Amino acid sequence: MKIFQYKSIKLVMVLSLMTTISCSEYLDAPLEDQILAQETDYSQSQNMVLLLNGAYAELYGFQWETFPLISVRGDDANPAGDQEPLFKTDTYDYDRSFWIYNSTWLNMYSDIIYWNGAIEEIQKYQEAGASAANASQYIAEINVMKGYNLLQLARLWNNILIPEGSDPNALYEAELTPFNEVMQYISDQMDQAMPNLPNVHPNQRSDIRGGITRYTALAVKALANLEMENYQGAADATGEIISSGEFMLETDYYQLFKIPGKLNNENILEFQYSDYGAESGTSDRFPWQVYGPQAVGWQPAVPGSSGGWGFWEPTEKYVKFMLDRNDRKRLTTTVLFTPDGISDIESDPNYANLPNWVTNTTPDGDTFGNAPRYRFLSGKHYLPTTQLTPGRFNYGENKNMIAIRYAEILLVHAEALVSGATSSVMSADEAVNTVRSRANLGMLSGVTLDNVLDEKFAEFSMEWGVRFFDLVRHGRTSELNYGGRTYQEGDRYLPYPLDQQDILPQLKEAAN
Repeated sequence: MKIFQYKSIKLVMVLSLMTTISCSEYLDAPLEDQILAQETDYSQSQNMVLLLNGAYAELYGFQWETFPLISVRGDDANPAGDQEPLFKTDTYDYDRSFWIYNSTWLNMYSDIIYWNGAIEEIQKYQEAGASAANASQYIAEINVMKGYNLLQLARLWNNILIPEGSDPNALYEAELTPFNEVMQYISDQMDQAMPNLPNVHPNQRSDIRGGITRYTALAVKALANLEMENYQGAADATGEIISSGEFMLETDYYQLFKIPGKLNNENILEFQYSDYGAESGTSDRFPWQVYGPQAVGWQPAVPGSSGGWGFWEPTEKYVKFMLDRNDRKRLTTTVLFTPDGISDIESDPNYANLPNWVTNTTPDGDTFGNAPRYRFLSGKHYLPTTQLTPGRFNYGENKNMIAIRYAEILLVHAEALVSGATSSVMSADEAVNTVRSRANLGMLSGVTLDNVLDEKFAEFSMEWGVRFFDLVRHGRTSELNYGGRTYQEGDRYLPYPLDQQDILPQLKEAAN
């Protein structure tokens, strides 16, 4: 959890960013009471890039609780573990005092404030004679990061604050920006950023491999336009990405989410981590243990490999949906089965005879046993123990987190077209069938919105809340009524965190 108190923070770039300390050291440090960088020598132009490096470290350093909160409410994912208010969130029973609401708010806003500070410092380097082109590119990259965070904040809380500088105290005076205006702001910011960004696939950048490019900005723009139902804007942005020819789907869907999938040609925005290929020492890693199996019943192919907390699982509804489609490739990638999970499915007479490829042992030999917290686990958050660096035993260590991939661009393009947009780049049928072909499924003709949403359900389960946001955007919320859940009008957005309402009067006023 990042520490961020509006009254006491003085957020500027600190001298520590100008040293050789690791990303993890300054990511975990509180932002309060740090020494101001008043003695920074801005004539040392070579140090300007360190601000960009720090911005990426902040992007990749988001906390474990943020992803489940963004992703939990769809009919593809269930919470597991011991966070009862997260279970309630999944059933649309929101507790504004739940610590994860407040932590996620702080995690993302502290990033934005930090990035604003980085931009201010980059501008000082430019004023002191640093390359204007480099400064403009670095600022553009950071603005894409900000746009991505603002997108997630608005998806969760509707009307939000947009910080314009590095002084958190300014938030006291900031007005809440309505949802559609936030999305338009993001779209406009991406337009401003694009001319200053590399026009290559992220994995082709020679300076920061896998870093943000023009196509990342286009992807964020497309998602923002989709959310405000500007389908032509979404089609135009995705059309530019498709027509570039820079991206292609990875044929091996299973490996896409594992070590061979790092910096894949399919990935557009990817959070990067590394153990640097060494059996010990520095390891910058995402806390994958949140999604790992409990020790009971865990039989890793590599003895000694650790499990995790068992906090996240696919739904039985999703499993049955995929079985009905005979969608083997994506189901075996997305869902890790336990014996109890298999038995639960088989207890339904319609699924009494499961195919023999439904098993609790993965293709890499890791076996998932029964545990009290879950019946299934997420295969997209799983790294085979055989892919761990020898000497490393943490669950998922060295695995990246994919945030936006080309499959989403294709299906957003199709969604926009069946919702009224036009395109000369690719038809909705072609976009959907490109994704279906990778999954070894038959081709469709005359694609409808139902087809597109079903394909997105199959393709993006367990990823970034795609399913929930799709259903509420298109008024298909009856599909969220399953397993005792009842979605009602007004359940789309979370209440502002109580701790923030106590600090920021405009939030309290809006909540009343």
